[in-house]
Amino acid sequence: MGYCSWETTSEANIRYHDTEWGIPLHDDRGQFEFLMMEVMQCGLNWDLMIRKREIFRACFDNFEYDRIAGYGERDIDRIMNTEGMIRSRRKIEAVINNARCFQKIRAEFGSFSDYLWAYSGGKTILYNQHELGWIPVSNGLSDKISRDLRRRGFRYLGTVTVYSHLQACGIINDHDKNCKRYREIVSKYPTVRKRRYQEKGTRYFGDEPSDNGIS
Repeated sequence: MGYCSWETTSEANIRYHDTEWGIPLHDDRGQFEFLMMEVMQCGLNWDLMIRKREIFRACFDNFEYDRIAGYGERDIDRIMNTEGMIRSRRKIEAVINNARCFQKIRAEFGSFSDYLWAYSGGKTILYNQHELGWIPVSNGLSDKISRDLRRRGFRYLGTVTVYSHLQACGIINDHDKNCKRYREIVSKYPTVRKRRYQEKGTRYFGDEPSDNGIS
């Protein structure tokens, strides 16, 4: 399956790939969960995030952003003392801060999903050669969105983290062309084909990243 050879990872990761990763997502609670899992993942690996997902959900009220926006010091202490939780106060505070920023975007645009999908015109982007496994760590689109999110006060959402989120929520389809998920997305959802866009760290899956950007 090329790039989508997730069978070498955990069963939970395989289920995530087969049922969630890259499927176009338009639900704000789901968007917030994916985005905040990316925040928690910074400096760690994704398999750990999947294994701790239920702990995150328990700590953060199933990622209900309106509840999280009202968290205070007692909630931070509760989360920090939860068994199995990643005990990073800065990341926990970032999730709370980001919930408040998330609310502001919803107030302005109607929903966070509407805000984010507007960057792709409501369509899943098929970048040239990505279906062959040439995947960057970030690109011009993730740069643009990251800059805007940080301008709006979001934390821990650099361009690499944002690119990962765009993959996860289906704005960018980075499944391998031989992966059944790739075919399902192309057949069931509106898509648009684009040239590669200011890509950084582009590599063929399994190779070392290149330092050269591709435009």
